[in-house]
Amino acid sequence: MDDVALPDFEQDLVAWAEANACLLRAGRLSEVDAEHIAEELEDVGKSERRALGSHLRNLMLHLLKWQFQPGLRRPSWRRSIQNSRQEIQVVVADSPSLRPRVQDLVADEYPRALRLAETETGLPARAFAGDCPYAVEQLLDDDWLPDPAGG
Repeated sequence: MDDVALPDFEQDLVAWAEANACLLRAGRLSEVDAEHIAEELEDVGKSERRALGSHLRNLMLHLLKWQFQPGLRRPSWRRSIQNSRQEIQVVVADSPSLRPRVQDLVADEYPRALRLAETETGLPARAFAGDCPYAVEQLLDDDWLPDPAGG
């Protein structure tokens, strides 16, 4: 990394990241691409939030299906619920600062889960609650499943 030019951020992100990591470890701070490093660090946070939101959306979708179509339950639904909860646990364990944001992400993602539930179940939107009917504690509880609708 002595006299080698820093790879272009737009051309090869991996080579750029590796070169900047080497410069940082060598203490050559004046040579790093600080602006793009800052952008990439911010993007990591956004990516983790998106991943958490996606897992929450999938969890809520399958909980709605579980609740509103008890006669159609399949082992794959339970596996999907378990998998979503495990992935949520991994994301929150890796980024504990996201834990306080779960409630907001649930509120943001529930309408998307609801639209997917409408499509997958064939039930109208009015069959489901307008706001997420599950508490965060229930969503994250490995053993909790909703009772069937109306029962």
